[in-house]
Amino acid sequence: MAIYIVCPKCKTEYSIKRKSCPKCGHVVKQNKTFRVSVSFHGKRVRQTITGSNLQGAREIEAKLKSELVSGEYYDRRQVKVTFNEFVKEKYLPYVKTNKKEKTYKLEKTFFNLWILPVIGNKTLNNISPLDLEKIKKEMIKNNRSPRTIEYALAVIRQVFNRAIEWGIYNGVNPVSKVKKPKKDNRRIRFLTKGEANLLLEELKKRSPQVYEMAYLSLYTGMRFGEIANLTWQDIDFQNDIINIKDPKNNTGRVAYMTENLKKLLLEKHKREHPKNLSELVFKNKKGNKLTMVSKTFDRIVDKLGLNEGITDPRDKVVFHTLRHTFASWLAIQGTPIYTIKELMGHKSLAMTERYAHLIPDAKREAVEKLFKRVKKRESEEMEA
Repeated sequence: MAIYIVCPKCKTEYSIKRKSCPKCGHVVKQNKTFRVSVSFHGKRVRQTITGSNLQGAREIEAKLKSELVSGEYYDRRQVKVTFNEFVKEKYLPYVKTNKKEKTYKLEKTFFNLWILPVIGNKTLNNISPLDLEKIKKEMIKNNRSPRTIEYALAVIRQVFNRAIEWGIYNGVNPVSKVKKPKKDNRRIRFLTKGEANLLLEELKKRSPQVYEMAYLSLYTGMRFGEIANLTWQDIDFQNDIINIKDPKNNTGRVAYMTENLKKLLLEKHKREHPKNLSELVFKNKKGNKLTMVSKTFDRIVDKLGLNEGITDPRDKVVFHTLRHTFASWLAIQGTPIYTIKELMGHKSLAMTERYAHLIPDAKREAVEKLFKRVKKRESEEMEA
């Protein structure tokens, strides 16, 4: 436990044993402002007391300590704080400071669209697993995918975790009692060589930049976000490699340029004459970073009929299909699963195992040998 004096001029906190502020030298003679700091079981609570004396500050310090030990402090705070207030005043400012801007915007959208309309006006201690089931039900009603619903629950879980950490909530995280929807959303379909060439040809006619981005993804397995973040400094023409920084799993990796890809990027560099290496390789019309895949890609896919008659989202051709195609082609040609994992930048081998069935193995070879043997025997019998 500790009590500090707060300097009215420079707001510096200093010990009650000092007669003046150590920073500006100001002497507070009356109507002092104190700041009480109390800790219990790793949780610290601070309270500002204005216009009081040292005795009053000590009484509040003792009361806070008593409330922390008994749990009264949390009960009192929880009754007052609504989910909406905590999210907007505490949680979102924390996310904005400590996470990527993209994450901040995404979480804010989830709050406004799905979460706050259902539980925003409820106090933290009055939110139950049943309330969260209502959010699930509403999202299902609006055809949101299981992955999207799972993300919404993960955001709520983080809110309560922060509230617990900051001493504002003292109960069990209600998300822990909610069953998460599970469905395999992994993409299955990949492009044939013919489909890929046709797609690239059409993209080249319509939009050179979308064509270049698609080519890059198809032959390196790079995600759209990784391509959008790419600068000329990341491209090493001397060693034919691309350095992928700050990817989805936060672990940088290297992509290898084929001869054609290197030629494509060299021509782009020569054509655009970037002023410095820190410039983005791909930009929007205003010269800023791309935030979404161009609609030109979807228009060309529709024009070619690549999604005609397909209802399962996992089978639809989207920009991410190019990355999936890269991995699938590697597997088909017999690339070891661990090598595919490294090239794709997967965090775990389990993520890469979806391609394992495409890798030729002894079982496949045994079946093919059997077929050839039977076919040869049938041919010999017909000749006899």
